[in-house]
Amino acid sequence: MDTNKIKVIDSHTAGEPTRVVVGGAPDLGTGNMTDLRDRFEEKAHWLRTALLSEPRGFKAMVGALLCEPVDTKCVAGVIFFNNSGVLKGCIHGTMGLIKTLEFMGRISTGTHYIETPVGMIKAELKPDGSVSVTNVPSYRYLSNVEIEVKGFGKVLGDVAWGGNWFYLIEGYGPEIKLSNLNELSSFSIAAMEALEVANVFGDDGSKIDHVEIFGPPADSLKSDSSNFVMCPGGEYDRSPCGTGTSAKLACLHTSGKLKPGQIWRQSGILGTIFEGEVEPLEDQKVIPTVSGRAWVNGETNIMIDPSDPFRFGIG
Repeated sequence: MDTNKIKVIDSHTAGEPTRVVVGGAPDLGTGNMTDLRDRFEEKAHWLRTALLSEPRGFKAMVGALLCEPVDTKCVAGVIFFNNSGVLKGCIHGTMGLIKTLEFMGRISTGTHYIETPVGMIKAELKPDGSVSVTNVPSYRYLSNVEIEVKGFGKVLGDVAWGGNWFYLIEGYGPEIKLSNLNELSSFSIAAMEALEVANVFGDDGSKIDHVEIFGPPADSLKSDSSNFVMCPGGEYDRSPCGTGTSAKLACLHTSGKLKPGQIWRQSGILGTIFEGEVEPLEDQKVIPTVSGRAWVNGETNIMIDPSDPFRFGIG
């Protein structure tokens, strides 16, 4: 009986888990990260479900496959995935990947480049252990988009790109606090469904697969805003969400509410905080930089035993 071993290193970023595959993954061949991402979903779907589903994982966990980069400037390439499929980008996962590479002895403090399916990402590992990630160009695509959310009525929000597509809502829905978790989840999932019914998509025709709800901060001395982020697959982001923070920063700048270099402190549903700032580009686009903290919290071999009925996960 042959048992495959998949070596992983686990971390969490502001509460949101990342599981990095560092050994034992199937060979996806060569190519850029977009090619490998498509190949991963086609040929290695079983790895995603095995790592992120019960009994080994859970639905909120994000996976990251460590790859060889095409660009020699980059220290690594990466493909991110979650319980519903492959992802375009993931800032919290990039922070977790940077701390993982440090744990492996592959990098130390300083600036490093990561190749992703949405482009090259710059990350700085700081002496205090925090990580700053300079994201891809982000922008608000549509403003004041009206949808009819089942059970809640009319809702207005913005559509923005921050490495993933987001529908950003403020002034509607349940109060943002952990005790309202079920209500927030139901509202945001209903909003995601309403976007499809209303034929609201990103400017490239992509599905808007993240919903982000904003409210006042629990402690205005620590943050400027609180948020709740629903991800594709029906699980909420435990962190303030890096790509979601990027989308928010783009909207704030376009509305004249955030100046270049001004720090925005975004708290998530657990009260953890990301800090962000923008560098403006042409056409109302910005380059966001998002900073936060991640911690490595596990290293293990995942066993894929052919006799195990749940070797590829439950469900």
